[in-house]
Amino acid sequence: MRKRPRQADVAALAKVSPAIVSRVINGQVDRDLRIGEDTRQRVWDAVRELGYVVNPIARKLAGHQNRLLGVFTYEPDFPIEHNFYYRFLIGIEREAQEQDYDLLLFTRAYSPDGRRTIYKDGVNSLQVADGAVLLGANEDREELTRFVQEEYPFVFVGRREIAGGEISYATADYSEATRKVVAFIYNKGHRRMVYLGTPTRNEAHEDREIGYRSAHQQLGLPFDERLIYRCPTTSITPELLQSYLTGGATAFIAENRAHAHALQEAAKQLGKHIPDDLSFAALGDPFDETEVIPDVTGFLTPCREMGREAVRLLIKKLQGDDPSLVYRTTLSCTFIEGRTVANPPTT
Repeated sequence: MRKRPRQADVAALAKVSPAIVSRVINGQVDRDLRIGEDTRQRVWDAVRELGYVVNPIARKLAGHQNRLLGVFTYEPDFPIEHNFYYRFLIGIEREAQEQDYDLLLFTRAYSPDGRRTIYKDGVNSLQVADGAVLLGANEDREELTRFVQEEYPFVFVGRREIAGGEISYATADYSEATRKVVAFIYNKGHRRMVYLGTPTRNEAHEDREIGYRSAHQQLGLPFDERLIYRCPTTSITPELLQSYLTGGATAFIAENRAHAHALQEAAKQLGKHIPDDLSFAALGDPFDETEVIPDVTGFLTPCREMGREAVRLLIKKLQGDDPSLVYRTTLSCTFIEGRTVANPPTT
């Protein structure tokens, strides 16, 4: 398993002393120690090959830590106010402050297509921090695998699973939250509930769908695979809605708020009123808080607490003896009764 490279590793690969490596990478070449151009080149070649990142501040402090935590997002832009991910940042910042750590935001995009990436020229740019909190829905799984192999301390906000190892994360219990929503709809008298999911799947989507399926089993409700429809929002049309209503569906569960908006618009075009003619719930928060469906039934993600917990887990890794240990926390969501679910319409 590849570990975080040290100056000693650079010295061994370049076949020079650690003192020469230190002077070269810190620009401390003077008359007392003449270093040839070919030697300096070997040192820099070794730095690039090993992926070593200079951290002069950390070397001056006991324990090789500078109480500096990195924050990196795979989203196109760093979250701002009203954005879903902004609430995670608030929790991260507040917990870091309480724990007496500084934060360093990594905002540069290195890939040719403009996507955010951690590595530049094979070097992990986050190594200038003691460890990092990662977030975002467009993560590079290969980078996460490499992180694990290098034993760089990091925690992801949200559940992430990779084939190359285990990741520490702070997540929300989307499965249980979805089961509560389904049970609430069931207790209102609904027996056929359509699940409208996204075509692209990640762990958060999978957890919600697992909750939908397991709720049917817990409630003793016959499960119909045809009631799960994974589609883009453009596919949620009046025609689709009418076909499900004709088939006996009385309630709809949107995997996210974008699907909920599309469902609401399709019902409006069909001349149906919510919740008199049909009921629906949305599984989670709006991505943009300025686009809110009033009083929607569903749940709220504990975003700020997830951010706080991610920092706590990261510090736990940094203070432990084994950085490869995996720490995970699952937090409960808050059920919102709302006003978009009522008893099924009488026929």
